[in-house]
Amino acid sequence: MTTRDYLASLFSLEGRTAVVTGGSSGIGRAIAEALALAGAHTVLVARGADRLDEVATSLRERGCSVEPLVADLSTRDGIRAAADGITAAAGEPDIIVNSAGINLRPHLGQVDEAIWDSTMTVNLEAPFLLGQRFAPGMAERGFGRLIHISSQQAHRSFVDSGAYGVSKGGLESLARSQSEAWSSRGVTANTLVPGFVLTPLNQRLQDDTEKVAALAARTTVGRNGVPEDFAGAAVFLASAASGYVTGHSLFVDGGFSVH
Repeated sequence: MTTRDYLASLFSLEGRTAVVTGGSSGIGRAIAEALALAGAHTVLVARGADRLDEVATSLRERGCSVEPLVADLSTRDGIRAAADGITAAAGEPDIIVNSAGINLRPHLGQVDEAIWDSTMTVNLEAPFLLGQRFAPGMAERGFGRLIHISSQQAHRSFVDSGAYGVSKGGLESLARSQSEAWSSRGVTANTLVPGFVLTPLNQRLQDDTEKVAALAARTTVGRNGVPEDFAGAAVFLASAASGYVTGHSLFVDGGFSVH
């Protein structure tokens, strides 16, 4: 066996179908690009058609197989419509990456029911409902990967965690429950836990240059994250190489959580 063949046996996603919600920007885009370049037929799910088309065109120019899907995950009906769109575009998926999220973080005293409901629907209910829809089929086929994007706020409160932190804590618990439900049949469920990553989702915090510098200093590598830092970890969790890793929260944070 050649080195190339060995690495392919561990990490290639050829023949797999992947779905990445929030796949048009930030961490989701970087992960979608990584999975597509690793060989997966990749469905990009997001609200904005223009950005979706931009990402899809870029990946097709690099020889990747991708399908853009405009969907709104802010309601249960929208989530179910997205699931129908996924199957119509690409059939039953083998890999789902839940990266779509909303970052509404006023002080907890100002969190009303509308903020709470919208945060929970996008950040927690969408991963739950997509898992309920697709994980049983993955289990029947003997292979599946559920990957969620969590947050430091699932483990500690800072910068007004509010409803956002609660949703991410629930997301990591969801992965553990999904692991218990389906891992004996080949479907793993894990979360990636970023540190502070320079993405459009947290642009409000990036406007505070002193805060950004302080967050970088809190890491052990000396910088804040960028979306591309998640490519390798995502391919690992999506591939055969991670078949004995499940119910796990993998910190991709430059040492933020241990410093």
